[in-house]
Amino acid sequence: MPVHVVKDGVNPESQVLGRLQKIAVPLLSTSLDCTDKIVKGKVVHKGPLVTVGTEDYVLKSVIQEEDSQHSLSSENTSINVILVGALAKEFSESVNQGDVMAVSGFRVGKSPTALKDKLHPCNLHLAGDEARVYVFPSSSLDPRASVANKRAPLSGAEVSKSAKVPKYSYVRLGDLQPGVVVNVYAVVTFFKQPFHTRGTDYCSSLKIIDQSNEKVACSIFSSKLDSHPKIFKTGDIIRLHRVKTQLFNGSKTLVTSHGFSVVTFDGAVGSAVTPRTSSLSSHFDEDDRRAVESLRAWAVAQLALPAQAGVTLAAVQPKVFFDLTCQLLAKAPMDSSCTLLKVWDGTKCSHPLLNVFVEPHLLEGCSTLSKDMENLTANILVYDNHVQAARQLKPGAYLRIYNIHPVPGASKVPGNHAGQSGQADHLAFHLHGGNSYGRGIQVLPDDSVEIQELKRVIGSSPEPDSNDMSDFEDFLDVWSTPPESFDSTGERSATERSCSHRLGCVTLAEAKGKGPPGVYHVKAQLKSYQPLRLFQSLKLYCHKCKTIREVPDDVTIGSLFLEAQRDAGPCREDWTVATDVDRPGDCPAFPHRTLTLHLPTHSKRRGAEVNELVFIKGATFEETCCITPGFKNVIPVRSSQGSMSLLDLSAPFLFRGKRHYFGCKQCSHVDLTQPFGQNTDVLDDKAVAEGLGVQLLAYGLMMQLELQDGTGSLEALLWRDAEQFFRVSPDGLAANTEAQGRVQETMDKLCPSGRSMAEHPWLDLCLSAYAVEENGQTRTCYQICHTHSTNPES
Repeated sequence: MPVHVVKDGVNPESQVLGRLQKIAVPLLSTSLDCTDKIVKGKVVHKGPLVTVGTEDYVLKSVIQEEDSQHSLSSENTSINVILVGALAKEFSESVNQGDVMAVSGFRVGKSPTALKDKLHPCNLHLAGDEARVYVFPSSSLDPRASVANKRAPLSGAEVSKSAKVPKYSYVRLGDLQPGVVVNVYAVVTFFKQPFHTRGTDYCSSLKIIDQSNEKVACSIFSSKLDSHPKIFKTGDIIRLHRVKTQLFNGSKTLVTSHGFSVVTFDGAVGSAVTPRTSSLSSHFDEDDRRAVESLRAWAVAQLALPAQAGVTLAAVQPKVFFDLTCQLLAKAPMDSSCTLLKVWDGTKCSHPLLNVFVEPHLLEGCSTLSKDMENLTANILVYDNHVQAARQLKPGAYLRIYNIHPVPGASKVPGNHAGQSGQADHLAFHLHGGNSYGRGIQVLPDDSVEIQELKRVIGSSPEPDSNDMSDFEDFLDVWSTPPESFDSTGERSATERSCSHRLGCVTLAEAKGKGPPGVYHVKAQLKSYQPLRLFQSLKLYCHKCKTIREVPDDVTIGSLFLEAQRDAGPCREDWTVATDVDRPGDCPAFPHRTLTLHLPTHSKRRGAEVNELVFIKGATFEETCCITPGFKNVIPVRSSQGSMSLLDLSAPFLFRGKRHYFGCKQCSHVDLTQPFGQNTDVLDDKAVAEGLGVQLLAYGLMMQLELQDGTGSLEALLWRDAEQFFRVSPDGLAANTEAQGRVQETMDKLCPSGRSMAEHPWLDLCLSAYAVEENGQTRTCYQICHTHSTNPES
């Protein structure tokens, strides 16, 4: 079996390593002779088993150098491992995340995803009969584990005493070195609540300081909110394990690396030293307690931290942003981008507060308030990216709301056309969209010191009377979304129409009401778009059968090339001459490896250059990419019953420089008996595809845009005219990083991250409405056409 599980009671080192030489992950390179070498590490990620073809498999895993967990000076300690064939399937069934494994018979290649995943620039390929995986389950690593498993379950205290607790070393922020993975203790001086990135992760942004007086920015990335630090106020203490030092704009920053962990503590002197973490494996001992108390004392003496977190309603001043610790009484949705929170903190605001009317059936929680509580309850309007968090809150919860904006006058409330002359000096509270200044909402834990004080204050205040309905007769409707005029912004549009239609501008609601077919001119803002990862918007399109398919990633393509390598038979054609060449020196492969090239014999007869066209057999995806600079057209082939055949058309059939060309499986009729005759003068991509019998797929950009104006929202597709919209060629976008940057720059301009909708630019658009039938039902779709973005503002 290619996967061997080490049994309990057997020394894994003596059983497996034997005559093999162990190589540390950071020392791996493509020039390494892999003979009799072994790499050992902990499985920190195990990907899904992917089926390729009929009975072939590929699986991607990540292992981390087993001794790097406590190392402060190691780089590139985690590496991708690509397993192919039966080995991948057996690995999927036998290995769990957290196991330690050793691999031999591997090949070292360049990692195509190193820039994205920030892992080792190389990866390990395991395929064929020589590849071996040795698995050390956690029970085999500790001989006492099997005995412990037979005993009754231990309590948490007993586990902490019997388990071997690792010892960590901590580095002062003033001693950080770029590229080093470290553990640190620090005081939080600024923080932002976790917010969605353009990808799948959330990001927490912090600024921290310690006794070295060095201030450092820190970014924490994780797709799980529970993995982010539980910070409630500046001055809290944070412990970070396995974070990496980087230089950004000349300043040191810390970012998370594989296996990171974070624990936070209340920063108040004298409060309980209780770790806040969702991890069940985090340890905390007397050394940690001393580190927390030392930082608390230093922060009080050296840092100008606020005496209390936020202010009370009694201390609120108009136009001065503030943080509020409060209890949620009720909530209600206002529209898709706004939610109302009714809160109190037991104190009376010195300024009259604006009443916001909502229908009683929309309120969740305490639906009515007595007159005695008129100025004890604050109505907070929550906007944009905070709406989802607000709607998940439960009435009765204790909250801290950061960066509230108290605006005097009802005219500051969106859609207040009535003027509200009777409430001109009343305060309206807004939590704007975005994450600037730490803006957000957080639920406080029950053991929080602030909650105990808040309960004491609230306990001396009058209770809400749920039977008193008189206040609703005095409430005024101050919520309406439509703007007075769509052309009143006075701002230059971020897009321009290039059509010749003589149409007036209509609202989105009017466009939706008229239905298909039709063409409409609208003025709207971009609320959101999909996909967030712009490289996923690149598609492959067949003009003949109208099929749209995804562009495969490098791992999938690599597995198709590895599958083709298994066809080791001859590949002879009368119209080609075979020759062997040494692999390119910078390609990942075994030493002394040669590649077989097939050159068309007719190229000389018609005076073509020797390097104009070449067929290559037995090469990996990386090797094919390396050899393309020497030839104008490179076609990867395989042996099929002694004859030459193209690879599966899921892989590129043609390489021209950095560009890869794909074919349609349904419309292609591949014929390699005599693909190029003497009359073929110019071998461009279309001529090569035609000669091979391949229906060429075109690149295209497809995005779903959610548009919004004051009358409603509408989803529109950007597809046919995407090239005109972005002013880039989709073909070039696939291989040109500069073109990719222009598309990203355009989307960042049209939909700026972390800003409220009021700050999004307005767009002049031409919309085409058409009907689509799906499952016997007809629905209306919209597509943006005859529109292009304007140049970014200088």
